[in-house]
Amino acid sequence: MGLVKDIKAGPGGDSLEQVVVRYAHEFPQFGQARAAGLLKEMGYPVSASGVRNIWQKHNLETTYKRLKAVARDSMTLTPQQREILKRGEASRRIARKLLSEPDGGEQRATGDRRGQILLAAAQLFVEHGYGGTSIRNIADSVGMLPGSVYHYFPAKEDLFVAIHHEGFRRLMQNIQKVIRRGADPWQRLELACAEHIRDVTAADPIAQVIATGLFAIYEDSLQRRLTADRDDYDQLFRQLIEDLDLPRGTDRSLFRLALLGALNWTHVWYRPGRKTPRQIAAQLMAMLSAKRASPRGRTAASG
Repeated sequence: MGLVKDIKAGPGGDSLEQVVVRYAHEFPQFGQARAAGLLKEMGYPVSASGVRNIWQKHNLETTYKRLKAVARDSMTLTPQQREILKRGEASRRIARKLLSEPDGGEQRATGDRRGQILLAAAQLFVEHGYGGTSIRNIADSVGMLPGSVYHYFPAKEDLFVAIHHEGFRRLMQNIQKVIRRGADPWQRLELACAEHIRDVTAADPIAQVIATGLFAIYEDSLQRRLTADRDDYDQLFRQLIEDLDLPRGTDRSLFRLALLGALNWTHVWYRPGRKTPRQIAAQLMAMLSAKRASPRGRTAASG
């Protein structure tokens, strides 16, 4: 029964292929398993894999593609279907942008289903929060069944942790790359700060998950799983600050925490078109560096 090509016609006279394609247009949100079950009830003996084979032949194998076909044929979409189509368009724009950039991380380089899920989930987490996003929402946005998403990520928590890890991996990689250009410890710290600001103010949804997560408190089990990435990142700044020539008695831990707090807060107040991340970082270093202060306590930049 799974070999669709061996089944020529259904009870209504139409070929099975015609019925399955028509069904895809009439019920675009139904997955292959549900479609096969309902078609069997109507007297059309076809398996889920058979439905998928026909859908693939007609470029209809995902919810997104079926909705696009419905819209292209000038058929009316429900508000929910329009929202799914809108999210699908947004996810694909993001994927095209990220895949075109160098050093983009595993999911950008491969462009595989796992990477698509990560990107789509990150976008939804940014828009609706961790609690407001379900696996079904994520599956709909990439045109998959929820069970297919679970094949890649056993739980929503695992998916969020993967996004979090990828975001910190990329940020640390970028910082480690730019600080090699620093001529002295203060300049290295400035370059690291500029990269941090650039990341938390970026439009990249994976970076945005990290930026918004800096202010969020998650359930204990999830919070514990995020700690390792944050500790590694904290250690990077700990070393940068350890190399600074600070006045005797300076609490370097407090210095680090205050600096990271200031950097994280740029996610809230930053507006493009004013100061660049590098200019903001330079101003922060001017305020924090004792050797750049004038005798009256005002920085040289303030005049």
